[in-house]
Amino acid sequence: MKGTVGELGEFGLIRELTSRLTSTPAVRIGPGDDAAVVTAPDRRVVASTDVLLEGRHFRRDWSTAYDVGRKAAAQNLADIAAMGAVPTAILLGLVVPAELPATWATELMDGLRDECQVAGAAVVGGDVVRGDVITVAITALGDLRNQEPVTRGGAQPGDVVAVTGWLGWSAAGYAVLTRGFRSPRAFVEAHRRPEPPYHAGPAAAGLGATAMTDVSDGLVADLRHIAEASKVRIDLRSAAIDIPSQMADIGTAVGVDPMQWVLNGGEDHAIVATFPPDVKLPARWKVIGEVLHPSALPQVTVDGASWTKTGWDHFGDNGDAE
Repeated sequence: MKGTVGELGEFGLIRELTSRLTSTPAVRIGPGDDAAVVTAPDRRVVASTDVLLEGRHFRRDWSTAYDVGRKAAAQNLADIAAMGAVPTAILLGLVVPAELPATWATELMDGLRDECQVAGAAVVGGDVVRGDVITVAITALGDLRNQEPVTRGGAQPGDVVAVTGWLGWSAAGYAVLTRGFRSPRAFVEAHRRPEPPYHAGPAAAGLGATAMTDVSDGLVADLRHIAEASKVRIDLRSAAIDIPSQMADIGTAVGVDPMQWVLNGGEDHAIVATFPPDVKLPARWKVIGEVLHPSALPQVTVDGASWTKTGWDHFGDNGDAE
C-alpha cells in the first residue's frame, strides 16, 4: 500500500487497519459499530490503559512500526496478567501526522494484532486522529475467570518474593541502542518487543499469590509499590538473581554494573509476586527475596541494605529518555 495517512483519509485508514484484525470467541461485536461487545463471564472486567509517545517511549530509527505495536500491546496486556486476569481485548487510540506513510500505521496494527494473539486477546476497536506527534494509546481488558484479583496490597511478613520472565534485558538493550549498536540482538529485541509471561499471572493467582505486579518501571521501584501498599519491607537477595554472561559483557563494554539494569531497568514486564512460604512454585518461578515486618517505613532493601537508586519516572530526571 502506497501513500500517506492523509491521502488515505480517516475512514480509508480505519478500513485498512480493521481489515488486518482477527477475533476471538470472547468478542461478540468487533470493530465497525459504535462500540465493541466483549464477553465477561466473570461479571467483572479488569481494565488498564497506557500511552506511548514518539520520542519519549519509542523512536522510529530504533523500532519498526511492527515493533511499536508489539510493545504497546505487551505492556498493557502485562498489566492485566499481573492482576491475575486473562487478557481478552484491547482498544486503540491513534494520533498520527497526515504525512505519515500509511504503511507505518498498518504495520503498527499488525504488531498489535500479533501480540494480542500471543496473549489470547484481540483488537476490538478504537479511534484515529490527526496530530503532530505519533501517539499510541491502548486500553486493555481482561477476565478474572472466577478468581479474586491479586493486588499490590496483600503481601504478608514471611512470604517469599518470586519472579518469572526477563529482568534487565530491555535496559541492557537500551544501553546498546543509545551507543549506536544493534547487537547483541537478543537484548535489543527485548527492548523493542518485550515478552511478558502472560500465563504466569493467572497461574500465580491460582497458586495463592498474595501480591503481584509486572516489572514496568524497574524491579525495586515496582516492588516498592507492593511494600507501600502492603505496609511491609521486602528484602531482595542479589545472589539469587541471575545475570546472563552476555549481559555482563555488555555491562563491561559500557561501564555499567549489570545489576543496575536488573534492579532498576524497566519494560521487561516480568511478573513478580509474593507467595506464602509453603507454596510449591513451578520451575519457571525463581525465589529472589522475602517479605519482612517493616523496620520503619515500608521499603525495599537489597541484601539488607537500603537501595536508593530509583526506577523509571515519567516526570523525573529519567522521564525524557526513550
